[in-house]
Amino acid sequence: MHSTSPELLATWSDMTGTEPDGAAARPRVPISFELFPPRTDAAAIALGRTIDRLAEVDPAFISVTFGAGGSSRDRSLTVLRYMLEHTSVEPMAHLTCVGSSHAEANRLVREFLDAGITSFLALRGDPPVGAADAEDAIGDLHSAAELVQLIHRVQEEREPFGQSRIPGMPGVTAIRERPRPERVAVAAFPTGHPRSRGSNQDVDVLLAKEVAGANLAITQLFWHADDYLAFVQRARAGGVTIPILPGIMPVTTPGRLARLEQLTGVPAPAELSIDLEIEPDADAQFELGVDYAARLAAEVLAGGAPGLHLYTFNRHEAVLAVLDRLGLANAPAHAGTERNTRER
Repeated sequence: MHSTSPELLATWSDMTGTEPDGAAARPRVPISFELFPPRTDAAAIALGRTIDRLAEVDPAFISVTFGAGGSSRDRSLTVLRYMLEHTSVEPMAHLTCVGSSHAEANRLVREFLDAGITSFLALRGDPPVGAADAEDAIGDLHSAAELVQLIHRVQEEREPFGQSRIPGMPGVTAIRERPRPERVAVAAFPTGHPRSRGSNQDVDVLLAKEVAGANLAITQLFWHADDYLAFVQRARAGGVTIPILPGIMPVTTPGRLARLEQLTGVPAPAELSIDLEIEPDADAQFELGVDYAARLAAEVLAGGAPGLHLYTFNRHEAVLAVLDRLGLANAPAHAGTERNTRER
């Protein structure tokens, strides 16, 4: 079993102000999480408990994925509303271009804004499998940059410029600044987008999203710190200035790791893959996955990452264990048999 480097974690503890006993009063960098909408009533109840546990570490936001189907969209909005009503966490709604006309996308953004959702993750999305014409299947919006522009435009239409009085000057007013969405995030691809012609195009596309109004980027899957750090360096050289959050996935079963490789096309790390395959004990697999994610997180944070975005798979145990290992958890991760489903 590989263990997290004590030297690396000690360096990160110094950066965050962690006390020698491992307790930290508050993270100095933002932590955020991603969830997906539940498919059953039982899953919805479990997800509510997970959200409550994640909220205890005071994340900057929690994003919720958004399916193309109507029922999936309704479930996403239900999860986002739960966070608004029962936690102090900022909810972030995923939006994709797939299958939406301009009018439909406009209506969806308005629906979220009317519900109190002011942060978005704008994604181009993938056309349905087997679509005869992939571009036509996308819809009227052909890029995440166009979706970013739409989000800002809808907000501006909902709340136009207003007038505010100037204190001490009777009868004189000034134009009040128009409100803007809290966060409009976009995706970044450290290992390259599947349809990209090269690393320069990945940077150019991210820059176009920033020019369109994005103020945060969140990376897709990567397994090696150098992939993230080199991408950030190229992005900065290419003119990108927005924060680029590393997306980290603690994977604790060999089956899930294999499926992620199939879904993303990003090769699974041989070290973790072998360790998970040869380890028969579920609790030991959990420790292996958490340890790999913690080491990866510590390396990117030591390299200057502005925070961590953790993909949860709708379970809180592994991501909280990663934060606990880094000294960034305000509440301890709960160990137990529920934390690993022995999925293979």
